[in-house]
Amino acid sequence: MVRKLKYHEQKLLKKVDFFNWKEDNNLHEVKVLRKYHIQKREDYTTYNKLSRNIRDLAEKISTIDAKHPFRTEMSAQMLEKLYLLGLVPTKWDLNNAAKISASSFCRRRLPVVMVRNKMSENIKMATKLIEQGHVRVGVNVVKDPAFIVSRTLEDFVTWVDSSAIRQHVLEYNDMRDDFDLFN
Repeated sequence: MVRKLKYHEQKLLKKVDFFNWKEDNNLHEVKVLRKYHIQKREDYTTYNKLSRNIRDLAEKISTIDAKHPFRTEMSAQMLEKLYLLGLVPTKWDLNNAAKISASSFCRRRLPVVMVRNKMSENIKMATKLIEQGHVRVGVNVVKDPAFIVSRTLEDFVTWVDSSAIRQHVLEYNDMRDDFDLFN
């Protein structure tokens, strides 16, 4: 049993609620972290801040007069960058920029793109393969699962040449080159 608080202790703790912690109301955050297999919570908070900044910027741009040339130019630049990153489906509607969330960034992470390209069955396995060094984007080997894949780089996600997984895939498809047998 806990003793009853004295008067001055009650006054000091009047605005503190020990039952409902503000930090514990993060069910959505935990759900997103688990769904996209994000290992660092800092990555999620960074995505949240970026999405908030994008939404604020889109709101500020939308308050400018629709016929003003500055608005059309800035909205076109912003939507072009967001489209190339893969955060919005089209580059014609500023309302798409107002709908960006942290999950939009999570969907562009390398493990999610690998699952979408059928290189892995699930995100957890894709993360493990990336950390082991089996995946490259373009010519660079990527070992960070938080790597954001843009629309232009999406086609260049492939296995490392010396990867055993690549060798198994080539053997399965009967595409293994005789030159590779000597190496």
